Amino acid sequence: QVQLVESGGGLVQAGGSLRLSCAASGRTFSSNSMGWFRLAPGKEREFVAAISWSSGTYYGDSVKGRFTISRDNAKNTVYLQMNGLKPEDTAVYYCAAGRRFGPRFTDYDYWGQGTQVTVSS
Repeated sequence: QVQLVESGGGLVQAGGSLRLSCAASGRTFSSNSMGWFRLAPGKEREFVAAISWSSGTYYGDSVKGRFTISRDNAKNTVYLQMNGLKPEDTAVYYCAAGRRFGPRFTDYDYWGQGTQVTVSS
């Protein structure tokens, strides 16, 4: 069992930056792929970024070049550095953990509760 707790969300102006963190419990963190997804009102859940157990990365098209995912296995934590934020990035951001590395929400077995990110214009 893996429990995930996100933090770091908040309100930021367009063009600003935020760093989200996701702290994971459980001894299998280092062997799991980790992902970030987001859900905005009236929209479908969207893949944001993923990182494999070996730190390979994969990004959604809408965030490439602006967001960076990373992990610290010693701290059981995954990060999402978000730069150049846009109003359309406003959403609840969810951290996920799973045995498969990919952009589908079905690749992941465990989910956090989410953290709100609001970008004002």
